[in-house]
Amino acid sequence: MRVFKTASKQVGRGIMEYFWVEGRHELGGSITPIGNKNAALPLLAACLLTDETLHLHNVPDIGDVRTKLALLSKMGVVVQDGQVGQCSLTALGVGEQQPDVELSRQIRTATLLAGPLLARRGHVVISRPGGDRIGRRRLDTHLLALQALGATIEVYPDRFELRTDGLRGCDIFLDEMSVTGTEQAVFASVLAEGTTTLANVAMEPHVQEVCHCLNAMGAKIEGIGTHNLTVEGVTRLHGATHRIGPDYMEVGSLIGLAAATGSALRIEQARPDQHRMTRIMFGRLGVTWDVEGEDIVVPPDQSLEVQTDFDGAVPKIDDMPWPGFPPDLISIALVVATQARGTVLIHQKMFDQRLVFADRLIDMGAGIVLCDPHRAVVMGPSQLRGQNLVSPDIRAGMALVIAALAAEGVSTIHNIIQIDRGYEQLERRLQGLGAHIERLSE
Repeated sequence: MRVFKTASKQVGRGIMEYFWVEGRHELGGSITPIGNKNAALPLLAACLLTDETLHLHNVPDIGDVRTKLALLSKMGVVVQDGQVGQCSLTALGVGEQQPDVELSRQIRTATLLAGPLLARRGHVVISRPGGDRIGRRRLDTHLLALQALGATIEVYPDRFELRTDGLRGCDIFLDEMSVTGTEQAVFASVLAEGTTTLANVAMEPHVQEVCHCLNAMGAKIEGIGTHNLTVEGVTRLHGATHRIGPDYMEVGSLIGLAAATGSALRIEQARPDQHRMTRIMFGRLGVTWDVEGEDIVVPPDQSLEVQTDFDGAVPKIDDMPWPGFPPDLISIALVVATQARGTVLIHQKMFDQRLVFADRLIDMGAGIVLCDPHRAVVMGPSQLRGQNLVSPDIRAGMALVIAALAAEGVSTIHNIIQIDRGYEQLERRLQGLGAHIERLSE
């Protein structure tokens, strides 16, 4: 059931709910990934750049999307839902209403309202963002780019106030390949006067999607898919229709699920070309899959074994900006590693608290040495045992679901509102594969 029209009533869904999971059951079948969460959230904000209607298809029905729609609705954006996965957004006027503080604190991408609102009305107040608690997530890249384009910024303990008498194109070299920082700079520059060159930008699939959608709305962005963008400012954007691509983080999660549980799984419409580095990194754990058209087919009962480096050294699985291994899949790789024979180093470089959930896996019986917040040595395989667990963030939550499905006995996973933020109707879709998982209320 889609809830786009009542998004504000759905925010906070799942606070008193938990997953009951019984592991060691055979899984199998086909599943289609949801629309890319990290494309949907900035694309929702893109509606503020025009007074015409933006039609989005394949929008995932997840907690973060509901929160973002509620945030936009409170600012006067007219949100209409059509068929399953579709919504239309019209921002006829942006008025003086500032983004709601409480809703802004629930999602990271509330900050992406800054660029469009600066371009449309010249001022905005944004709260310090929420989202996953995976360490410090700086906003400096956003603010430096907006400042270079002509914004003045006042910093307060709980908010940032930005104003401009007109954004103007310039040459910007981002201080890091920040995904949302890149999207922020693009949002602000498409309506800026003159030409903006953006160097050292992120080029993840969802960043490319945002740029392609903006071009469909009348923007002039060149260099999409590279680390250098050139944006020629235009005076206005118009409406457009855009279909959001598959969520490659969910695809990677499903590959990990199949591997860890020894299951056969067909992931349909998965865009296999987006998973070349995932194949390399998961391959270091012995994970293989076949490609059939746009489908990824994971065979059952793989002999998971860590593949040592050529000189016999312990291999490493680490994250890096695209086209490197996505940091959101590090948690999934950690669980898969517990089921592979051998020793591997998991190195999470981009966030400083993402591996903390390894303590939960250790409680389940995993052979893990957490060296520091960034590195974990995994010695497998380990027979995991069901435990009472708490989800700390979206991807660690999904990793715990995978661990519970691979474990002997029953697990309970609490704080699943975190999982709901990024995975649509997870228990129902996993039940369709044969998983013994239930959503229960405390």
